[in-house]
Amino acid sequence: MSTTTAAADSVALVDIGHVRAAADVIHRHISPAPLIRSYALEKELGLPASRRVWLKDYGWTPVGSFKLMGALAWMDANLERIGARPVAAHSSGNFASGISFAGSRYQKRVIIVMPDTAPQVKFELTRSFGAEIRTYNIARDHETGERDRLTREIAERENAVQASPYDDPHVIAGNGVGGLEIVEALRAEGRTVSHFLCQVSGGGLMAGHALAIADGYPAAEIIGVEPTGADDFRRSLATGERVRLEHPKSICDGLLSYDVGLHNWPILRKHVRASVVVPDDVTRQAMKWIYEKHGLRTEPSGAITTAALLSGAVRPAGDGDVVVVLSGRNADEQAFADWKNC
Repeated sequence: MSTTTAAADSVALVDIGHVRAAADVIHRHISPAPLIRSYALEKELGLPASRRVWLKDYGWTPVGSFKLMGALAWMDANLERIGARPVAAHSSGNFASGISFAGSRYQKRVIIVMPDTAPQVKFELTRSFGAEIRTYNIARDHETGERDRLTREIAERENAVQASPYDDPHVIAGNGVGGLEIVEALRAEGRTVSHFLCQVSGGGLMAGHALAIADGYPAAEIIGVEPTGADDFRRSLATGERVRLEHPKSICDGLLSYDVGLHNWPILRKHVRASVVVPDDVTRQAMKWIYEKHGLRTEPSGAITTAALLSGAVRPAGDGDVVVVLSGRNADEQAFADWKNC
């Protein structure tokens, strides 16, 4: 484990104005992901009738996760720079399909570097939108740095424009559009929010949503959720600077970033009160629970926030509604069955 810092002038500030501007881009391509009331979670948590629990279900999107929002915003903002050049990026799988979807919408060639162990559904989704895929050995990446090296080589050899899956102002702003949708939907019903739970990996999802939730519901507690074996953000909050994990481990393949991004960190530090950790076996139980109660086959990274509530890692005391991000559903059928039946 190590700590990392960066000069302030290397970080572009992202605010709620950038998120609102990104909404115009995102909604040209996709409709808002549904915000589903979870009567089952309300009952499980013993909440009074005045409080509700909501799941923001990004598994509904064309790529099965939230990642296309940031990808669309990035692609739209970089069209002039891209021109006739290809786009290169690394991804555990969900940004791969997201940037591939964006490439198909803007007629751009996309080359993706993915781990060799990524779920087959993520490979298939990425290819379905026309991207080319190169793989690397994730088991040794913490020693070899193969992921970043291969991505840089593609950018140099192909004269490609490199996109970050999370550490980019446009990606943050695009992801934050989902948070705006949450605020607008709940305000339309006259609801208040006491707790907002969201996954943290590289921090692009949480940073964007934190901007929108903090703006719309300043009193809400914004809480990060991470796997026990990949808790770099929790450690970062404790030390006051970005902490890097050399070898994060979890079944949550979408939450294995080595550290949170430079652009994400100032937003996270300002708006996120705490981050809780969830063991993989508890996440497996939540996957089963979500399937049995809501009929949804989720990926581990998507279910971990629900796991934090079911396990008591987060106890939402007080008044107001609870909002939980279900970030994606891209799990292979057999792997899901094995996890669910453990």
